[in-house]
Amino acid sequence: MREHTADRTDTPAPAELRGDCGSCFGLCCVALPFARSADFAVDKDAGTPCANLRTDHRCGIHATLRERGFSGCTVYDCFGAGQRVSQVTFGGADWRGGPPERGRGMFDVFPVVRQLHELLWYLTEALTLPAARPVHADLRRTLADTERLAGGTPGELTALDVAAHRQRVNVLLLRTSELVRAGARGRKKNRRNADLMGARLRGADLAGADLRGAYLIAADLTGADLRGADLIGADLRDADLTDADLTGAFFLTQPQVNAARGGPGTRLPDSVTRPVHWTAGR
Repeated sequence: MREHTADRTDTPAPAELRGDCGSCFGLCCVALPFARSADFAVDKDAGTPCANLRTDHRCGIHATLRERGFSGCTVYDCFGAGQRVSQVTFGGADWRGGPPERGRGMFDVFPVVRQLHELLWYLTEALTLPAARPVHADLRRTLADTERLAGGTPGELTALDVAAHRQRVNVLLLRTSELVRAGARGRKKNRRNADLMGARLRGADLAGADLRGAYLIAADLTGADLRGADLIGADLRDADLTDADLTGAFFLTQPQVNAARGGPGTRLPDSVTRPVHWTAGR
């Protein structure tokens, strides 16, 4: 990752917004808490290293996470925050073997940078959407501002009101969604924040739908038309996307796709890759 400079205004490269575990000190395996559940086999407190984390910052059970009860790890992505905090914010200094305050600082900063990098992901994608051209100038300014914040010092990052910044960005992302979905054919269904857990939506016409924040846990979306749908924040855990068409769906992240189920006939946008636990093919 390139070091931030105050006058940087270029769009972050996609590689900068994807987790690079080889350049990170295992921050997600230490900083974040998790509770015993269907996603995690054990409880772990924030700031405590996972028992599966090796001294080289690699996961000792990476190849068998799902089988060992840690499927929650397989659907997580830091959007590149881990390597930024490790290599840029703290200049390559490891939390292991250093003063305790360094580790605490890294663990406090990591969730903040992760949120900012997620916003960078959305803003970067918004700039690729031709229909959003009327707000491209605002998107570029907001992206540059978010990048500046993400490049702050540890003290600046811990003091940042990241929720307030998210709200400002969300106003712009909502406008982007309106512009993009306006070009979708037919009626644009509004399912924002809808409770669709376990819903039978096989073959449903959800083209251009607003599914922001929708609960689609274990929903049957087999063969559904999700072309051009806004999926920001939609919970797709165990949703069945077999033969569904998500071509042109936007604000869809890799963690969302990883949490769902799919098959060879599932059509995905180019912004995400097919999860390895799905049937091979595209």
